[in-house]
Amino acid sequence: MTDRARLRALSNSTCIVGVDESDELGTLPHKSQLTLHVEAIHNAVRDAGLKVADIDGVFTAGQHSPATIAEAIGVTPRYVDGTTVGGCSFIIMVGHAMVALHHGLCDVAVISHGESGRSGVGVTPRRDTALPGQWEAPYGFGGAPTYFGLITTRHMHEHGTTLEQWAQVAVSTRKWAALNPKAKNREPITVQDVLRSRPVVWPFNVLNICLVTDAGGAVVMTRAERARDCAKPPVYVRGAGEGAEHVALTQMRDLTTSQATRLSGDKAFAMAGVRPADFQHVMLYDAFTSGPPIMLESLGFCKPGEGVHFFEEGRATPGGTLPINTNGGGLSYTHTGMYGIFPIIESVRQLRGECGPRQVPGVRLSLVNGMGGMLSAAGTLVLANQT
Repeated sequence: MTDRARLRALSNSTCIVGVDESDELGTLPHKSQLTLHVEAIHNAVRDAGLKVADIDGVFTAGQHSPATIAEAIGVTPRYVDGTTVGGCSFIIMVGHAMVALHHGLCDVAVISHGESGRSGVGVTPRRDTALPGQWEAPYGFGGAPTYFGLITTRHMHEHGTTLEQWAQVAVSTRKWAALNPKAKNREPITVQDVLRSRPVVWPFNVLNICLVTDAGGAVVMTRAERARDCAKPPVYVRGAGEGAEHVALTQMRDLTTSQATRLSGDKAFAMAGVRPADFQHVMLYDAFTSGPPIMLESLGFCKPGEGVHFFEEGRATPGGTLPINTNGGGLSYTHTGMYGIFPIIESVRQLRGECGPRQVPGVRLSLVNGMGGMLSAAGTLVLANQT
């Protein structure tokens, strides 16, 4: 069997059957990270029409191990996965759960996230002893905006992208947030609002940067034959891919493109037998306004330097030809620090037709892509509402 045949054998073998957030999202000083996990799991399992006791595969990333999550919800899993490579870990875990389910290592998998990014309840401070902490932080790098600011500045230098074009990403995403009652920030903004907002790290003002919130999210998966008996229409995992390129930003081969994103996209597209032009809906990790355009370029949706045009020309906005980040994204909906579970939830809801005023008509194929760290790792999913 060829490598491509092995990939295609996994396609459509498993489904996402339940998704949901924690009971609340926003600033939640009265809830721990573990509480956010447990709420989201219970809500997602209810969405699937299953019971928590059905779960025998637990997948999570961050401070809590899958064993801790299993104990908190009262199950004894046959399979666990704690892969942690940044915010895209949950996207990558859909692929891992797909493989585990396909081979019978578990029957019902839950991927969960809970993070008190704003309030810090139950958060254990950690010193970065990896390469960036030793060799970058002492020489001037600080928080994530300082790292991604360098990536963005280099993109501007090489491709001529402008502050106004980055601002259009925030404006486009806010238009979607205005249609989502769960979004934190829903009031309209303009390019000038972004450009005049408080400076943080050049070239970013505060409206170029994601929210910092408390929230949880969960995704429930099972094999396709069982999925048909669940409460909601199944969403098929048609393709999944992952990649990792570097940890230290100074070791990135090209600051303007993500090799990890390209690798993950190539694998997911090959497994699904699709190409960028086939999608009607896209969810991209938007910790910064420059992230989605760079991911579009790295995934092959356009040439280098042209990703901003999807937002500048209105293709990504409500009524556009390729709706992007329809929940309002990390920029306006929620962003706990590790955001990757939330694009999956929105993609599933769009494919089910559950999104009300923000529903994209005729969605059959949705792309989810996210980064981990400073474009260090990446995960890509191809999700569909039919085989």
